[in-house]
Parts: sequence; structure tokens; C-alpha cells
Amino acid sequence: MLEENENKTLTINGETIAPGENKLVQLHIARLPTGTLIDIPVHVFNAKKAGPTVLVQAGLHGDEINGVETLRRMLQEGRFAIKKGAVIVVPILNIFGFIHFSRDVPDGKDVNRSFPGRKTGSLASRIAHTYTEQILPQVDFGIDLHTGGSQRHNHPQARYTFGDVKSEELAKAFNAPFRFSSKLIGGSFRKTTFKMGIPTMVYESGESMRFDEKAITIGIQGVENVFRFLGMVPKGPKQKQQPSIHLESTRWIRAARAGMFIPQISNGEAVKKGQILGMTTDTFSKKNKKVKAPFDGHVICINHQAVVNQGDALFHIGR
Repeated sequence: MLEENENKTLTINGETIAPGENKLVQLHIARLPTGTLIDIPVHVFNAKKAGPTVLVQAGLHGDEINGVETLRRMLQEGRFAIKKGAVIVVPILNIFGFIHFSRDVPDGKDVNRSFPGRKTGSLASRIAHTYTEQILPQVDFGIDLHTGGSQRHNHPQARYTFGDVKSEELAKAFNAPFRFSSKLIGGSFRKTTFKMGIPTMVYESGESMRFDEKAITIGIQGVENVFRFLGMVPKGPKQKQQPSIHLESTRWIRAARAGMFIPQISNGEAVKKGQILGMTTDTFSKKNKKVKAPFDGHVICINHQAVVNQGDALFHIGR
């Protein structure tokens, strides 16, 4: 029987984590063709006092390593010493993608399009199924760390689900430079948590296979901001931070023609309607196409691909 105000006991993969206990649990997934067992390491920090259980995860896409380093650094520095509730920390969800420097698992499927998964499905589906069955029933809130993919560099931003007030509150508390709502995608982790009643926010910053110190620093601060907001750690003295800018809508600006892509503006910068953001040009500089801002707003993502095709996303702008 729980004492008054004592936290609950968590159970993952048959292992119990009692109030006041911290434990590393290995979540069994599959084997490599060599027979080597692949496990997902799950760090559990269960405080003695009652409070919410928060899942903080990274590496859902194996090549998005800023979140992995964010959580590794927080583990190393002992930043999960909460006083109330529990934190489940998963630094690398997609182990297969991580060891192959890939967004996906070896069969090309995206784990973040495979939730809630099936026990007898594809490898991605099996990973999603195990995770949905073992981890999500324990969780009250979720923080999912991502970066931009395919050489697209995201300025630090927090995303929440439109109409989900609690996920919006998490994004606001996280206090990344920008925050906005984004649509739920079929088969995504966030859509599954939404259906399960688990408010979840996504932090996007940097680009795949590149460490970005600013992204990591803001990520660490943001996770700790959420812990304070949920009352899991003492509030302490208020730190000086610029308030997050809320964007009502966002739009991708795409290449009108193929060619070399030359950005002429910094990520995160405020822009005016008609302002030149960059240009596409052929290799002989005979045909240039200026890329202009369609409205006043802020640049929240820049494509770092030097050569682009017609229709490629170049800039993500919010207003």
C-alpha cells in the first residue's frame, strides 16, 4: 500500500522501479543477422514523492543525433535528479538506424510512421509495438527530441498538437525560440500518444548527423523548464530567457527552378515581405532566380543542400 504522497511503482519489461529508485532497463527488440541482441536502453528515475511521469526521448530517427547528445549530457551531469514524479529517459529509440547512420531501420521503414505497431509486423512496426506496450502505459507527458532531416537545419523550435491544451502548455514551458502547432501524421509517435491521452511536444533543432551546440544547450534548458513547470524540481531563482515567439502559421518556400542554392539570410532571422532570402542559379551564372519572402515572418529552417531540384524545400517561414 502506498504511503500518502508516495510515488507509484513503475514496471517496464517485467522489471519494477520502486519510489526512490533509479534503474537502467534494457528493452529487448530484435537481433542482428549475426545473432547479436539489440536492446533499447531505458533509464528510469523514480522519485519518492508523487508526481507526473515524463518520457524524454531522442533518436526516433537514427541520424538525428542532437537529441541523443542532449540526453547523454543530461545523464552524465546528473540532471534528472527530480524530487517528485518520475522520468523515463530513452536517449536512442531507433538503435538500428543509429548504428547505420540512417533515419530508418535496415528495411527502409520509418519507425515514426509505424506506431502503434504490430507484434508480427515489420521491424519498424515491432519496435513501435514493443515501445507502445512497455513504455507508454507508464507515461503522463512526453518530450520528443528531433532535428531537421536531409540537410535541412531547423532553428530551435517546439511543436505541439493543435487543440491539445496540455501539449501547448508543455511547448510554451519548454521555451524554445519559436513554438507552433503542427499536424498529426499517420503512424507517428505523437499521434499515438495523442490517442492515448498523453500530451506530447516535439523539440526540433539542428540537422541530421551534425552536432549543434546551441541546439543541445537550448534542449537541456527546455527539458529542465518542463520539469519545473510540472513541479518535479524546485523552481529556484528565475533564469533570464527570451520568451518563446508563438507562430500562428508556417509555410515552406520551394525552389522555382533547379540549380545551385545560395542562402542569403541567417536561420532564425526576422524577414519582411519581398525580402530576398537567397537565390538559385545555374553553374554558369546565366540564369538566376531570387527567392523572396512571401510575408513578414521568421525563418525557422534553411536547406543546406548546395544543389537543389525544382520543388525542393528551401526555407520554412513562420508568422
